[in-house]
Amino acid sequence: MGKRKEQVALSADEEAQLRALVSKGRHPVRQVSRAHILLRLHKGESHKAVSQALDVCLATVYNVHERFLQDGLAGLKDKPRPGQPPKVTPALEAAVTRIACSQAPAGKARWTIEMIHGKVVALGYQVSWEAVRRVLKKASSSPGRRKGGVLAR
Repeated sequence: MGKRKEQVALSADEEAQLRALVSKGRHPVRQVSRAHILLRLHKGESHKAVSQALDVCLATVYNVHERFLQDGLAGLKDKPRPGQPPKVTPALEAAVTRIACSQAPAGKARWTIEMIHGKVVALGYQVSWEAVRRVLKKASSSPGRRKGGVLAR
């Protein structure tokens, strides 16, 4: 037995919007596919028949139906995805720049990337030396040059 859901009941305005979405303009494929699913469910077709007719998974039909019941036509659009948070934060950039601009340790002429990396790790950041190098490059600095950039005196 399939899941029992309440019938999709589109108003005349909603149905016109969905028909316009599938017939004209440029829209994301997922959005058009969801609109087709809702239109077929509105006609009274079963979830399984819609799944087979549109060549989509049965779970997709149920999910679109559920999202429509919860959100209305706003459920056609994808929800924003957060993605991976950046590893190099402004606080890390500030720490690297602060260290690079400070006086070099005793017995050293200038900071190296490895020394800056060690100091940043000691401050509690989990970052690779390559990320430290990119932060310094972004700030137009080079540990090997005497003039210009973050390491200038």
